[in-house]
Amino acid sequence: MSISMYHASVPRIVSILTNVAHLLDKAQTHVETKKWNEAALTQFRLYPDMFPLTRQVQIACDTAKGVVARLAGVEIPVYEDNEVSIADLKARIAKTIAFVSGFTAAQLDGTEDKDILTKRGDVETHYKGMQFLLNHAMPNMHFHATTVYAILRHNGIEIGKRDYLGKV
Repeated sequence: MSISMYHASVPRIVSILTNVAHLLDKAQTHVETKKWNEAALTQFRLYPDMFPLTRQVQIACDTAKGVVARLAGVEIPVYEDNEVSIADLKARIAKTIAFVSGFTAAQLDGTEDKDILTKRGDVETHYKGMQFLLNHAMPNMHFHATTVYAILRHNGIEIGKRDYLGKV
């Protein structure tokens, strides 16, 4: 049985980002109830050399839009990375979900062996489509979503595993 690249990507990505938005809803409620400085939460990092909450959400969104765009062979939309509030982060997630949801199975299925090239500075990495999706993009999204969860939980936001996993 072959894998559907569409079903392995779009629904999973939408689920992950929807769950991150749910975590941010809970964070927003907590911030408002406790009258916290929202920036203290959005700029919180688990360790000095780690990215803050805001950047974790941005990277999760960038990974999401990048993987489906690369597989489909379309231009990756560029976002400005100017989010400062939880509402801004949720808007970025919504924009990313809308972009990802616009792809069809016809655009993604059959890309298992597609050559994918990524560049980070001077470093080029070559993948095949399935390898890129399953061994790079999806783990990367989970890493950043998990880090969002960890930052929020560390700061006392009342969330749990069910919030992270969502309705499966």
